[in-house]
Amino acid sequence: MKSSNVSDVVRSCYAAFFSRDRAGMEELLSDNFTFTSPQDDHIDKDEYFVRCWPNSDKLRDFKLEKLFEKGDEAFVRYQVTRVEDGVKFRNTEYLKCDGNRIVEIQVYFGAEEKK
Repeated sequence: MKSSNVSDVVRSCYAAFFSRDRAGMEELLSDNFTFTSPQDDHIDKDEYFVRCWPNSDKLRDFKLEKLFEKGDEAFVRYQVTRVEDGVKFRNTEYLKCDGNRIVEIQVYFGAEEKK
């Protein structure tokens, strides 16, 4: 993966996740990658692929709404729809990169939208 900036790396990450491009995602995540969310506490790359990767097929209609980049860090806000019940929600994520690889993702869950 050749990228010119953090925004490109972040966009590539979400494209890989939602297209289920595991090889592409593995290339994007550094060997010392950690993932944190309200359900996961600093899990490593291997555990990410066990616990989080399968969730991509449970979501649809991904829309990247905001992307703020500064230095080697970015914040994103996105909206997705759960396949199971059609409920939309937004999450915010913090990503830290080292060159063209992601070393950290922290997820902050958002509220579901009222129907």
